[in-house]
Amino acid sequence: MVRGTRRRYGATAAALVAAVVSVSLAAGCTAGPAPGDGHGDGRGRQRAESPGTGDVPPASPAAPVLAVKIDNVPAARPQTGLDAADVVYVEPVEGGLSRLMAVYATRLPERVGPVRSARESDLELLRQFDRPTLAFSGAQSRLVPLIDAAPLRAETPGRTPGAYVRDGGRPVPHNLYVHPGRLLPSAPGPSALTTGFRRGEAPAGGRDQASRTVRYPAASFTFTWSAAAGRWLVGMDGRPAVTAEGRRLAPATVVVQYVRMRESGFHDSLGSPTPYVESVGSGRAEVLRDGRAHDVTWQRGSAAQGTAFTAADGTPVNVADGQVWVVFARTP
Repeated sequence: MVRGTRRRYGATAAALVAAVVSVSLAAGCTAGPAPGDGHGDGRGRQRAESPGTGDVPPASPAAPVLAVKIDNVPAARPQTGLDAADVVYVEPVEGGLSRLMAVYATRLPERVGPVRSARESDLELLRQFDRPTLAFSGAQSRLVPLIDAAPLRAETPGRTPGAYVRDGGRPVPHNLYVHPGRLLPSAPGPSALTTGFRRGEAPAGGRDQASRTVRYPAASFTFTWSAAAGRWLVGMDGRPAVTAEGRRLAPATVVVQYVRMRESGFHDSLGSPTPYVESVGSGRAEVLRDGRAHDVTWQRGSAAQGTAFTAADGTPVNVADGQVWVVFARTP
């Protein structure tokens, strides 16, 4: 984790500052989680959160994206601020359930949530961005050192308590929300979206696709094409997915990306292993846009790179203007 330090005059003072920072970092790694938040499916006990002292370092001149880990069990719905994200990643977690990572670059909504905990594979996924800000409620204590070492700005309730609020009308732990404007001074803009996705005209070919369902062991996602809206209407676990204001969640493009999933070295308090999504590599995917499905190949050469989608002839496959959902599915 990066700590900003002011300039000091004199070698002795500089040495003292370095010593203080080292002690602070070591102490921070024992920080506790936000009250009521657990690692996993909401049934587990509390875990340690990423450390912090409460001071907020200034935003990078490069204006990083904001990524928020969002709860997705039924008790967490409807979510707030999800429709304002540029990209929404759907990830598997313990017990066959799902969690969302929403990435914001072109606009920052007033509030986002419910916010939940981070996972190990989030760190690899976020390497495609330049020092992104990650808002999350906490993480397993053994995962904290990996978060500290990752090239990102970790923001938890313990570090920036003024950015988070509990909704008394919802049960813990499904009631923690973040105010993005208290983490970033402004939206960084589309240039910060270094996902590798290309926007433009629809590719040739493809097949008509009225709807597409992706299933996890204990969760499902259905995307139904609406010609009237020009969007894919999202359904979760057989129910329409809506915003807190009652509007349907409706991305312009949906990518079903088949990836290798393995057990990580972590598990929840019930002993269920945490899946690790390998987002670096290559494989097949389906790009859904304009009411059609296109079979493509995905390629991500390293964690520092974005993901490219190409047709069988090697032609880049564009996504449509608007929100993109990426659903990670296990390679058959």
